[in-house]
Amino acid sequence: MTNKILLAAAAVSALALGGCQNMGLDDGMANTASAGASSTVMVGGAAMYPTRNIIENAVNSNVHTTLVAAVKAAGLVDTLSGPGPFTVFAPTNSAFDALPAGTVDTLLMPANKAKLQKVLTYHVVPGRITAADIMSKIRAGGGVATYTTVAGEPLTFRMQGNAVVATGAGGGTATVTQADVMQSNGVIHVVNGVVLPGM
Repeated sequence: MTNKILLAAAAVSALALGGCQNMGLDDGMANTASAGASSTVMVGGAAMYPTRNIIENAVNSNVHTTLVAAVKAAGLVDTLSGPGPFTVFAPTNSAFDALPAGTVDTLLMPANKAKLQKVLTYHVVPGRITAADIMSKIRAGGGVATYTTVAGEPLTFRMQGNAVVATGAGGGTATVTQADVMQSNGVIHVVNGVVLPGM
């Protein structure tokens, strides 16, 4: 149950909001995503403005309502509204839907705030890292790229066909489904799952 609770929280980091372009293996796709990164895109029925920060955009997306609630419960609103920059790997509400009943409610309890914070910050990497950056590092690393998260633990990335997949130190995988939604204080990549830090 602890792992399932952590899983839910992870999705929370998603609050960040998702991008609008697919992250592909070839450089052409990555460059296209990066090229459009400074433009306004639609996510969850709302415009994501590159002049606004992660929180200012996220609160308008109707597919990230659970994530926004989790970020608020974890006390991370000020952090994700700060200068950063931050790269957020953000699960959508559908990632929460796949979790066992009651998991999200449990994570949102005040007693679980520290656990929620750890899972959420495990989905955040310092800096502004684009899809092209990740794929380039995967190639340079012989098929594997590792980034240290704000939680202080490694998050590993590999290619599976044309998709970039993140694997958590404590379990779970998440595929990047949308990339490079630029924010004033970072970048968001939408993922379809949650990953866990080490226990």
